[in-house]
Amino acid sequence: MSRLPVIVAQGGISPAGRTSGFNAYCRLVFEAVGQEAANHTLTSLSALTGQDTTDQQGLLKTTLIRKLNGTLFDPDHTPLNRLLKVQAGSQFVLRRQQLPKNLPENWVITQLDGDRVQVSLNGDQSLLLPVTQPSPVYAAGQLPTGFHPETLYQSRHHPRGLAMTVYGASDALMSLGIPLETLKQQVQPDQVAVYAGSSMSQLDQNANGGLLQARLMGKRVTSKQLPLGFAEMPADFINAYVLGSFGSTGTNMGACATFLYNLKQGIHDIRSGRARLVIVGNSEAPLTPEIIDGYARMGALASEKNLRTLHRLGRSETPDYRRACRPFAENSGFVLAESAQFFVLMDDDLALATGAPILGAVADVFVNADGYKRSISGPGAGNYITFAKAVSLAFSMFGEETVRNHSFVQAHGSGTPQNRTTESRILNEIAQTFGISHWPVTAIKSRVGHSLATAAGDQLMATLGIWQYGIIPGITSIDQVANDVHQTHLHFVTEHLPIGSSNMEAAFLNAKGFGGNNATALVIAPQRVRKMLEKRHGQQAVTVWQKKSEAVAETSATYEQDMCTGSVSPLYHFGENVITDSDIRLSTEQIELGDISVSLRMDNPYSDCV
Repeated sequence: MSRLPVIVAQGGISPAGRTSGFNAYCRLVFEAVGQEAANHTLTSLSALTGQDTTDQQGLLKTTLIRKLNGTLFDPDHTPLNRLLKVQAGSQFVLRRQQLPKNLPENWVITQLDGDRVQVSLNGDQSLLLPVTQPSPVYAAGQLPTGFHPETLYQSRHHPRGLAMTVYGASDALMSLGIPLETLKQQVQPDQVAVYAGSSMSQLDQNANGGLLQARLMGKRVTSKQLPLGFAEMPADFINAYVLGSFGSTGTNMGACATFLYNLKQGIHDIRSGRARLVIVGNSEAPLTPEIIDGYARMGALASEKNLRTLHRLGRSETPDYRRACRPFAENSGFVLAESAQFFVLMDDDLALATGAPILGAVADVFVNADGYKRSISGPGAGNYITFAKAVSLAFSMFGEETVRNHSFVQAHGSGTPQNRTTESRILNEIAQTFGISHWPVTAIKSRVGHSLATAAGDQLMATLGIWQYGIIPGITSIDQVANDVHQTHLHFVTEHLPIGSSNMEAAFLNAKGFGGNNATALVIAPQRVRKMLEKRHGQQAVTVWQKKSEAVAETSATYEQDMCTGSVSPLYHFGENVITDSDIRLSTEQIELGDISVSLRMDNPYSDCV
């Protein structure tokens, strides 16, 4: 019997705001939620950004896709070095200490005084001149303006992606409503797992970006840039500074499907019994001039030029950056975004025993490659397999009526011309094959942009919110679906769609990544999960869980109130409770690590042949 991976907490930060308490979700559907939820969303954004809650429009403008505002870099003046060819016979003056240690062969040095020398060139010389130029892209999904995660703890020059990790993982754990030490007492140290990372590593000046630029920019590499640049460093930070975990760890990388790869690893650990408590997530901070240049050169982004052409604007007119990402409509490319999303999962026994919130559950995640390809970046056949398997599993678990009438799709919906035709064809043909006639399809990249590794984490955040509030976020950046989109069996949700909090019982999260990295997850609604738990464990066990969950909910609500006043700092335990060699005691039965122990009893998995 497989253990059920139950989602018990979520946390993070994205262009929509803070994940916990469904705050980011409520920003996605702000126009459709009630006044109480809207006011709470504004209060949450105010705590993040430092802006007054009375300035509603000002707060809302600091979120979602918008024009790059200069927080990370000035898009009007992005730095670069221009290659110059200086002719022979040219002269210039330098301070002596500026001379390179190994002089170029065509330099002739003349001493002018004690500090200055004259350089004469007896041959042509190439020089790099620091200049600036406008960015080819101005639209981005940025974290709320005014929010700086690195200022909330002793960050010590951490890359932005790691600062977002500390904030996001802390948000998830503290919003759970169960103290961390209580959780640790419920499970063995090696029954905890963390799967988190990024698909492109840490790329700002405090990590790989600064490492690779240092020599060309005349700077020195620091001792932290290389180690903090590793792609699995978010998991390492959670283990070392947030959770203090001795359990399984790592990250699975699959381009834009990376989050679902990590989710697959986490739920399989729970189903098999290898782990009882798992943190799954990703943090991606790709808004740097170099990454934007790379995707723009591929023709993948909604560049300034493309947006002007798409919206038929003159040179002096300003594009509507809010509508820069247009999935399944006439479009010009995706919008790059930053985001950190983390989820806490437990097996069903642990969730019931602790009174943990039940936000949903993950039935399975399917991953398949494309086979032979013409282009490494082009879509292929693998997504047909992943999505069809997910739907087939849903039919097997819940029956055809539930899937056909009570499920919806979180499409990859990147906003590129190629994606709108290829993904819509996959969804439409699968719907036709399985007898689904009017399948709701949404794409939240239209609001928050494409956060690469974290993209499906953004989808899961929105999905849990749909089950809480009963509103499917619309693809509100488009006026109508494009003519070449396949939709005979699909319903593309272009306006926020109220469906009731209990009407949808299953969701399909889809991800399509460069290189043929396809993944589709089947996620189960909380009301259906409770029915499953009642069937497996009995009504009495669920009643006991409900009683325990009341106290947990009160603690979680207190955390939410404190976060809205800005009085909570992220969990960050630097150098605390470190286990040294003197704290370790070994026997053939167990390893003692200070006050905790790890069993060494191992069953023979090959007893039938050994």
